[in-house]
Amino acid sequence: MSCHSPLLLLLLGIFGPCSAFKICAFNVQNFDEAKSANFRVMHTLTRIVSRCDICVLQEVKDTRGNAIKTLVGTLNRYDNHHYKYVASGGLGRTPEDQEQYVYLYRNETVELTDQYQYADKKEGGVDAFSRDPFVVRFQAKETVIGDFALIPLHTAASDAIKEIDKLYDVFEEIKMKWNTENVMFLGAFNAGCGHMTRQDKADIRLFSKPGFFWLIRDQVDTIVGDTTSCAYDRIVVHGQPFLKAIKPYSAQVFNIANEYKLSMGRVLEVSDHFPIEVELKTKSSGQLQAPVQPLLLIALSVITSVLHILPSTSMV
Repeated sequence: MSCHSPLLLLLLGIFGPCSAFKICAFNVQNFDEAKSANFRVMHTLTRIVSRCDICVLQEVKDTRGNAIKTLVGTLNRYDNHHYKYVASGGLGRTPEDQEQYVYLYRNETVELTDQYQYADKKEGGVDAFSRDPFVVRFQAKETVIGDFALIPLHTAASDAIKEIDKLYDVFEEIKMKWNTENVMFLGAFNAGCGHMTRQDKADIRLFSKPGFFWLIRDQVDTIVGDTTSCAYDRIVVHGQPFLKAIKPYSAQVFNIANEYKLSMGRVLEVSDHFPIEVELKTKSSGQLQAPVQPLLLIALSVITSVLHILPSTSMV
């Protein structure tokens, strides 16, 4: 997070850096070379991703890598941070259905420490996942949680229940492989409206097993347009340590139509989904929570007094 007020910048010299660590997920809808050549789309997408320390893109169709390289190049010209990326190979049951999961991350705030392409075990000759999760492990030293794994998923709407349930098997495998339970699931689950009802939750282990916390609620609308209101896109974390490392109420939809004052047509050029996001607590913010208020008042009083006694200047 950047701090824009000059007064706040001055106070930061006393109290330390302004910080937040944001993880985002965005179904960017058929992101390919043609879409990356659209200036309007790239301008909006760059603004979206530049808000995030890690952004997981789904529905990327860019096996040659040119569209993502264009996006990363634009990000690194646009933002003060330096972004890197890691991408899965093409995933899908048919050649026409091939998509990639792509992680864009700030090199200054997070380190990629491992990656793993989950290999689905066929059930009855059919893959449970339409696009197997591409799991990445990160180290973010300034966050309270520090080390964590991200498991993305873009389901086929017709198989959403089976695919979301299957995430539990991915979790079990990652827990044994990396000896960690600090896991976040995120992506376009199609976990809403007719694809996942309240009754369906009994068949999903991420609901029925203890220790999984759904941060984007059923009532939230993650879809662009006025005709539907569906919580298709979700963020789920495992374990009390990870839950306690989440900034309260930070899991939300980022409505780019409202935030950027875009028409429905302009939004749909980018995607038919809105991005979702969540913030992790940082060590510096946790240390400053208790003493900052009285110290801030004192500092404001001192600065105000100094401003009053400074000689005024006039423009010639």
